[in-house]
Amino acid sequence: MDQLEMESPDVPECPVCLQTYDGEYTIPRVLACGHTTCESCLKSLPQKYPQTIRCPACTQLVKFPSQGPSFLPKNIDLLRLIPTTSQLQNPPKPHNKAQNDLQHHHLQVDSVSRLWSDEFYATWKNWVLPNDGVLVEEKRNGFGCLKEDNRKVRFFKLAGVSLPVNGSGSVFKLSYDAWIMNCLYGMREEVREQLSLILKICSKNSRICKVYGLWADLEHGVLYLVCERLSGVLDQLPQFENGLTENGLSSFAMMGMEMCEAVIASHLEGLCMGCLSLSCFELDDFGHVNLSLSEVLVTGRAVHEVIMEAGSDGRRICDKEIGKLVSESYKRGAFLSPEMLFEILKKDAIEVECVNFRYPVVHSSDVWSLTCILLRFLIGKQFTEELVDYVDHFISKSSEENSLDCSVLYMGLMEKVRAMIGGKVGEECESLQKILCRCLNFDPGSRPLVIDLWKCVREFVIKLQFDTMLRLDRTVHEKSKGHCLALGEFSLVPKKILEIHNKDEVLRADNSSTENPDQVEGVRVDKDFVDGILEGKVKLKNMQGHLDCVTGLAVGGGFLFSSSFDKSVQVWSLKDFSHLHTFKGHEHKVMAVIYVDEEQPLCISGDSGGGIFLWSLTIPLRQEPLKKWYEQKDWRYSGIHALATAGNGYLYTGSGDRSIKAWSLQDGILSSAMDGHKSVVSTLAACDGILYSGSWDGTIRLWSLSDHSLLTVLGEDVPGTVTSVLSLFVSQNQLVAAHENGHLKVWRNDMFLKSMQPHNGAIFAIGMEGRYLFSGGWDKAVNIQELSGDEFQVDTRSIGSVPGGSVITSLLYSQGKLFVGYGDRTIKVYYYGE
Repeated sequence: MDQLEMESPDVPECPVCLQTYDGEYTIPRVLACGHTTCESCLKSLPQKYPQTIRCPACTQLVKFPSQGPSFLPKNIDLLRLIPTTSQLQNPPKPHNKAQNDLQHHHLQVDSVSRLWSDEFYATWKNWVLPNDGVLVEEKRNGFGCLKEDNRKVRFFKLAGVSLPVNGSGSVFKLSYDAWIMNCLYGMREEVREQLSLILKICSKNSRICKVYGLWADLEHGVLYLVCERLSGVLDQLPQFENGLTENGLSSFAMMGMEMCEAVIASHLEGLCMGCLSLSCFELDDFGHVNLSLSEVLVTGRAVHEVIMEAGSDGRRICDKEIGKLVSESYKRGAFLSPEMLFEILKKDAIEVECVNFRYPVVHSSDVWSLTCILLRFLIGKQFTEELVDYVDHFISKSSEENSLDCSVLYMGLMEKVRAMIGGKVGEECESLQKILCRCLNFDPGSRPLVIDLWKCVREFVIKLQFDTMLRLDRTVHEKSKGHCLALGEFSLVPKKILEIHNKDEVLRADNSSTENPDQVEGVRVDKDFVDGILEGKVKLKNMQGHLDCVTGLAVGGGFLFSSSFDKSVQVWSLKDFSHLHTFKGHEHKVMAVIYVDEEQPLCISGDSGGGIFLWSLTIPLRQEPLKKWYEQKDWRYSGIHALATAGNGYLYTGSGDRSIKAWSLQDGILSSAMDGHKSVVSTLAACDGILYSGSWDGTIRLWSLSDHSLLTVLGEDVPGTVTSVLSLFVSQNQLVAAHENGHLKVWRNDMFLKSMQPHNGAIFAIGMEGRYLFSGGWDKAVNIQELSGDEFQVDTRSIGSVPGGSVITSLLYSQGKLFVGYGDRTIKVYYYGE
């Protein structure tokens, strides 16, 4: 073993390519942070900021010579440890291109609880119509048109949306896209699946009216399905109002064929209707019949309304009342099979007396409804009128005899229909008469398929012996129930959906109360402002005490600190947001405040006169500062504008004299001054060994915290008008800058990726929590966006806004709460709450 160790000495190697240093091919070069990497690897590492590079060992941003890595010093001590080539069993090989193609790993943005995933957003975003993309013509009837090409549309209201209305009194206003996404995200999975199925079928099937997408009325909190609106059958063919005319058999056959084809098309996609009305079929510009799924949903909702009215008093309904339901449905033009009626009764939790119904709902249930539509078309309005009269007479007669049999009622209906058909068509239509009657069998298993009905109707257009083009390769499995629109949530009345949602919420509250002992009145105490956005539960607390504009906010030690032009620093409790104390002593406007927790917790404030005050947080709080000192003034002087600390024993100040100064926190002695900006240093931020400074000159400078030397400058190479940098936020690998012209700029992994304008006017303050970016300024609203993507791109999604009554001058997200300081002297805290 000792011999083996001697033959394989532990020689130093490059941490990137793992090649042994040799002084010829793998030359060790020393970076400013003290770590060593071979020259070849340094050439291939990405340089995303000018004249800087991230050390592959510690990821610190360090200076890098513009001439290349050969101008860095060699690590002589490592070279002395390297044995000669003859002593190595595997001498190093020159680097090739493949070896130099190295990927530098960076930290990713932390993720807090998210409104919806990237996959969810990608799935649904293309179905969201623009807020201004539609015009409402008749709100009562749900009629409108698309702005783009003036196509007529119909709005179907999706009931059960449980998000707050974006009215003028709302604390938080969701953005249009986020409002719709949250509606979709809040739906139960089976409801979303049905909506997805409807959208998929309508987008690809020529026999079904199109659905253009989803549109929201934020003012009233309503989500709509925007559907194609064609002309009704009777609007285009009024001659069929009274049924089949003398020479209208061919026209009836053509219409009947296409109605069957539309129903078959939906069945092939796994969707059945459950109930139909004549309004469910519409004609396009070429006279072809299309099935309108939005009208199918309207018809289903009408049936549910009838049933809900019958069972509204909570009692069990008897057979006679079931007969009344059938009659009322026919009056509304809605036709549904017996098994569908009892399934809806079960769905709406209506108890039925003395009925033992054993037939399931399958695709052949639509055969009943479709046949009734064909008969309405064949016989005319007389068909509905006589059915209603027959049912009412049957109920009346049964009341006298005190008995009613549903099967007898439906058998009688079939005989009545047979008589009506016989009086309308001749002997040449005997086959049609027989199949129509079979389609109304009480037992769904004995009804013919829709395709059989289609074949029979088709014979009146093309005689079977002349038909050589018939090819029916696809069939529908009749035993497969699939999705039924009449039984889905979209067909339920809003009252019923509300009952379902309330029941779910009670169950969730009961479950969480047993699982979480910290629960208070059904609300988890650990939820934060972001959760409140999702659930529409954002609460507001006003904090008043300042006499002038609020300029800064800081949190620490259980306190909230706020600075103001009124020359004071206020201290507030984070438990109940009550005012606790006022730090007084500044003779000028206090421009910035921070919390420092190093050897002892401190509140530090800086004013426009150059005063820097350190306040002790020892209880009881004192009126006078623990320590104070002043910046040296000169003719360019305009005081302290920004403060920052980095945990290295220094306080950094951004000043009106265009410099950044480093002060010792122990004795207040000026350690160094960093010059380079051409105007006021307005904002500072420190992270991962780097101090970031933003200035009114429009640039951002990066400084090394180890020796306070300049690393690089951002913004100098951007052409155009200079726009002042007013606020910075840095978190791990992400830098966000706010500008005077309302723009936000984003760097990720040292690469500039995005510029956007979420505000109309200067942005004075920004903050971030995970993926969520908060910004506020001159336009008096806090804008909330979600940033996603990777190191090559940034995707932004507007989540919403918090309206305010004054200019936003400071902003801080901390401990699950959003603190906002305003120009009207108030501080508002937004947090999760009922």
